[in-house]
Amino acid sequence: MIGFIRGVLIEKTPPKALIDVHGVGYEIDAPMSTFFNLPNTGVELCLLTHLVVREDQHTLYGFLTESERSLFRALIKVNGVGAKMALGILSAISVDDFARCVQEEDTTALCKVPGVGRKTAERLILDMRDRVEPLMASLPISQSGVTDGGVSNEAFHALVSLGYKAPEARKMLDGVPEGLETTEQILQAALSSAVPDKARPK
Repeated sequence: MIGFIRGVLIEKTPPKALIDVHGVGYEIDAPMSTFFNLPNTGVELCLLTHLVVREDQHTLYGFLTESERSLFRALIKVNGVGAKMALGILSAISVDDFARCVQEEDTTALCKVPGVGRKTAERLILDMRDRVEPLMASLPISQSGVTDGGVSNEAFHALVSLGYKAPEARKMLDGVPEGLETTEQILQAALSSAVPDKARPK
């Protein structure tokens, strides 16, 4: 398995990116969530990858974030969802929004993704229900709706480790006042503002 590719971006034509790694050109398929954030050609970059091997072809898929790759890997395990549809889902909806749709059983939103009908949306919700929580917990704070910054990220993961679910932890941190500088201060404020009957870990 090829875990990542580091090299110079030579060409980018959606959805493919061509990367030169010491004189070898790797063609990599990427979702639009990654493609739109690629640097200019001639710049070095690193993409996390997943290799799909079939009898007639080997296809390398690339992602800028671990959460995107994790969701891709989870999606292609769902019956009826291939790599092409998984790329389409990642191109049309963020990891965070996908997880929210699954948790809230929002088939209407999922059906807006090209190629996803109602039956597929229902299957995604059923099969992905137990897999989205780890995905949300691994999201960077900037993608999770919480203030950017290392201490906020530490506070978020501390809340998750205490037993709060990722959506609850994000909601608690959203209510923290600005200006707090340490993880301890942010945690104390988040815990003190939690609503006991809804935000307490089960």
